[in-house]
Amino acid sequence: MRFSNLQELLRNSSSSRQYLLSLPTAVQLQLHTQNSWIHTQYELRRNAHAILRFQKIERGNSAFF
Repeated sequence: MRFSNLQELLRNSSSSRQYLLSLPTAVQLQLHTQNSWIHTQYELRRNAHAILRFQKIERGNSAFF
């Protein structure tokens, strides 16, 4: 089901809300900045995975500095 934004998705989908709350706080905060662009649970999960992947790459690169 498609919602108008992340806030509406979280209000109406307990599984989406549970998923968001299972993520690290920093990821949750970044997802909230994308509120207008997340309309489905698929988009929520896709964006969360992208953020987590980016953080993993950043941690790996910091080992070289």
